[in-house]
Amino acid sequence: MNGEQTLIDRIRRAIPSQSRRRARSPAGLRLGIGDDAALISPRCGLDSVITCDAFLENVHFLPDVHSPGSVGYKSLARATSDLAAMGAAPRYFLLTLALPARRTGQWLDAFLAGMSRAAREYGLLLIGGDTSCQPTVAISITVIGEIAPGAALTRSGARPGDRIFVSGTLGAAQLGLQLIRRGLHRQTRWKPFLRQHCYPSIRIFLGQFLAVRHLASAMMDLSDGLSTDLSRLCATSRVGARIWLDHLPAVAVPPSLRTRGFDPITIALHGGDDYELLFTVPRRLAKKIPAQHRGVRLTPIGEITRERKISLVGKDDRATPLLSLGWDHFRR
Repeated sequence: MNGEQTLIDRIRRAIPSQSRRRARSPAGLRLGIGDDAALISPRCGLDSVITCDAFLENVHFLPDVHSPGSVGYKSLARATSDLAAMGAAPRYFLLTLALPARRTGQWLDAFLAGMSRAAREYGLLLIGGDTSCQPTVAISITVIGEIAPGAALTRSGARPGDRIFVSGTLGAAQLGLQLIRRGLHRQTRWKPFLRQHCYPSIRIFLGQFLAVRHLASAMMDLSDGLSTDLSRLCATSRVGARIWLDHLPAVAVPPSLRTRGFDPITIALHGGDDYELLFTVPRRLAKKIPAQHRGVRLTPIGEITRERKISLVGKDDRATPLLSLGWDHFRR
């Protein structure tokens, strides 16, 4: 057995998967790992929802800072978040993994343990992929989910008068990243603030709740920051928005960090990697949105406008432009 086949077998054993050696397969999966390709029979009456995501060393994670377990967990979680943003149920995923030979030992074992944890939490089976050797780690994940025909939520359905909601807290992941950038992550007292950055919570059940009950008119996940992702949603829906500054569920920043320039509002508006859900709701249905869903806070933070610009409104009702200052790979 060659080295690559040994690595593939380790991956298959470590992560929930389906081998042709097993007699029973979950509904829809006819052939999993072990052949040239997987074979899936779409379940009757359901649409397939498919997405892919890349996770790269020195771009999305730093090998000397981020544990291999968090790299494995987050790479799968952030890809799965795209399904949550459409209200779909995750089912399967494909993993393409390129890594140097020196990371095929303990690093790989911890990485697979983190990915296995995410797969079990989100009900995913690994059904195939590819492996290769290269100087740095490169991960590409394709996730496949299911949803009832016509139920998928998109970015294009927002209409003037709709209320804008977000789930959870904004800026928690960015706070962790800023601690890392300033070298403060090594101090024990700040380690709890790294959790959302390293192990993001994905709102699968909230997405399904909104889709099944036809409550949301548009939705997406917050991967690049509220200011940037809201701009994308509005552009696709051909609308504008007013955000109420005093309604933002901003991350709680300790006073000692505020004195160092950690501003909770700036972090909440522009920080990425939260993977909370941003969604719009017709005004007539807004009262049907609960204050919490499965313990996750749901907060109305603004309204969709006909005028195609995005404004930030303070308590004095003065509106200022909300610039898109979130994450952009190609921004100079």
